[in-house]
Amino acid sequence: MNIGLVIYGSLDYTSGGFFYDRRLVEYLRAQGDEVRIISLPWRDYFKHLTDNLTFRLPPGLDLVIQDELNHPSLLRANRRPHPYPLISLVHHLRSSEQRPAWQNAFYRWIERRYLRSVDGFILNSKTTRDAVRKLVGDSKPHIVAYPPTDRFGSSISESEVRLRAATPLPLRILFLGNLIPRKGLHTLLAAISLHPSAFHLDIVGSPEVDPAYARAIQDQAAASGLESSVRFHGPLDDNALAEKFSSAQVLVVPSSYEGFGIVYLEGMGFGLPAIGATVGAACEIITDSQTGYLVPPQDPAILAARLLTLARDRDKLTQMSLNAGTLSAPSCLGSNSAQHSPISPKIHTPSIRSWTTLFPATCWPNKASMTAL
Repeated sequence: MNIGLVIYGSLDYTSGGFFYDRRLVEYLRAQGDEVRIISLPWRDYFKHLTDNLTFRLPPGLDLVIQDELNHPSLLRANRRPHPYPLISLVHHLRSSEQRPAWQNAFYRWIERRYLRSVDGFILNSKTTRDAVRKLVGDSKPHIVAYPPTDRFGSSISESEVRLRAATPLPLRILFLGNLIPRKGLHTLLAAISLHPSAFHLDIVGSPEVDPAYARAIQDQAAASGLESSVRFHGPLDDNALAEKFSSAQVLVVPSSYEGFGIVYLEGMGFGLPAIGATVGAACEIITDSQTGYLVPPQDPAILAARLLTLARDRDKLTQMSLNAGTLSAPSCLGSNSAQHSPISPKIHTPSIRSWTTLFPATCWPNKASMTAL
């Protein structure tokens, strides 16, 4: 099949969503499909809306997958006649993030219009599936396909986990994510500042996505006297990142919302208890008090209390680390399309080839020639 993938910018961006997109492209190409990357420039949201004045879906394709992040750019293009189905790959909805109600009302209106313009969905979690259902109902074919978790290969041994957990104070914390407000790094710094001698924090992530926030975070660390307790590393390649996973004792990413949160599973692959927020999809991965903690977003006091528990009770840290290291990836569930994606560290999308049979013939004129693929 000739498949188009619509994204902003480049597949090389370092985020969980773009990692998912890269692996999807690798999988499809390995199956013999031709995949064409259709890149739109990454600008601010309202400039993206102006893409509707000029952007057109390209000809010569059998199927187009659109990263839902691109939704503001595609409202008009999707409503024009097109000779192939449109599949939206939804990592999470912008309108699910925490922001003032009037802003999310506007984003919901835009996203609802976009979601109604496509023919089906690939969803990265049950949380994302439920958010989409809430906006547009359950009438379109869809599949839940969890992201791959095999980027770092084999995990560390039980003996290594025990030895690491027994290493005395300070508790070694790893934060991994782009430096943007939604990831909650400001909350983590505020928590650490309550007991600075008990913790050491390594921050891995790009400051380029939101430079103003990144500068504010660095100022917050300095103003809180955390220069000796916090180290900023910027983005790291896989080998250097694996070293950080191996040396840390707990992973903390207290995001105000995650559509999935692959970072939690990647950390658990190294036997790291994970601390995430009680909102979003972190609850699909983290079992509170067993493989980590779920804390309210924007609550540094409770986060600090959970971190102190692990810093002071090394038996608990050891047990939670062992629990995390043996966690299996969550079951990949199907949907009303009767497609199921099996548990695996790889993205499984064999149903894409058969999706052409799931849409009404009015979706595109050459369906008959595609159903044999």
